[in-house]
Amino acid sequence: MRQAWFDEARFGMFVHFGVYSVAARHEWVQNYERLTDEEYRPYAEHFDPDLFDARALARRAKETGMGYVVLTTKHHDGFCLWDSSATDFSTAAMIGRDLVREFVDAVRAEGLKVGLYHSLIDWHHPDFTIDWNHPRRDDDNASALNEGRDMSRYRAHLHGQVRELLTGYGEIDYLFFDFTYPEHRDGWAGKGPEDWDADGLLAMCRELQPAMLVNDRLGIPADFVTPEQYQPTSPLRKDGVPQVWEACQTLNGSWGYHRDNHDQKSATMLVQMLADSVSMDGNMLLNVGPDGRGAIAPRDAATLGELGEWMRLHRDAIVGAGHAALRPPREGVYTRRGDRLYLHLFSWPLGFVHLPGLAGRVSFARLLNDGSWLRTSATDPGQQASHMTPAGEAEGTLTVHLPVQRPDVLMPVIELTLLED
Repeated sequence: MRQAWFDEARFGMFVHFGVYSVAARHEWVQNYERLTDEEYRPYAEHFDPDLFDARALARRAKETGMGYVVLTTKHHDGFCLWDSSATDFSTAAMIGRDLVREFVDAVRAEGLKVGLYHSLIDWHHPDFTIDWNHPRRDDDNASALNEGRDMSRYRAHLHGQVRELLTGYGEIDYLFFDFTYPEHRDGWAGKGPEDWDADGLLAMCRELQPAMLVNDRLGIPADFVTPEQYQPTSPLRKDGVPQVWEACQTLNGSWGYHRDNHDQKSATMLVQMLADSVSMDGNMLLNVGPDGRGAIAPRDAATLGELGEWMRLHRDAIVGAGHAALRPPREGVYTRRGDRLYLHLFSWPLGFVHLPGLAGRVSFARLLNDGSWLRTSATDPGQQASHMTPAGEAEGTLTVHLPVQRPDVLMPVIELTLLED
């Protein structure tokens, strides 16, 4: 099936990079500060990504345990990271580099899946109409600015640029469109699927790249859904049908480089979020925002290094794993891969962890980080407690005996080998 590799990988890297990286105060800076094209253009004129090294980026993703990487080809500001024949607002025109080409070649060389992000929005294009997301919406003459703008011409531009990306770079595994907002707000209309000709755009994707995954943000059903900056609480279903899904998460709340934002998530929190996603049959796409020169900020590099070390030891509990139809203990969540059940311990209990319903179903238990054996026991609920066997657990409960000292890893994982059902 189209998403087989996606279900296997479970962990990917998002890369938001563009003119906003020079501004260094959020990728929506043009919107938030209501900047005109003239006010925004100096960031483009000083966009010099001399430290952007696609090969190093791809290697870092692989070392972090990720199976795919997704790069912003164009964000809402309209600045393109490839050599587009449709505009001179691009890296090719301004600095003579096709960063998409560099990225695709590097990611492919590392054996990772290639993903592209493409904004449906373009605040730079003269035919893109003012709406409630547009930076010019509060201008005194905002309504007059729409005179002469023609979304049909913009649609042709949008489709043409997507065609360039899907025909000029070989096989693309994943396309993340962003985003559709049909609601009316503050007296302005939004933009819905008809504004993009979403059906036609998806049909073109299927024609040009039939094996490629496409997300849900065209406003019509596609291959997977993309909850952003929050974690679902159960496997996603729609009308009773399981959904393929991916949680999109940032390191600090900003997608683009934000120099003064230090609200960093800890590496421990991030591995818990990753395990949580996989436990509900989802993926996690974790974003990095290179700085104005294209380098990964030291604080982000340090976090990725911690994640990579955890994944080196616990990869089997994530890659190729998924939901386990078992009730986990209060201390964590389960993931499962074949006959291996993985208990991700968000908290470290004193002496024991009790696993409902697993008595007689486990042949071996070990800590995954060092492979060390853990003793297990099943207690008769009427039995008196002793220093060796806890009491008070429901019948059918498997007790795993733990050392007092918590393993020195971001999140301990217990691997349980299940007997055949």
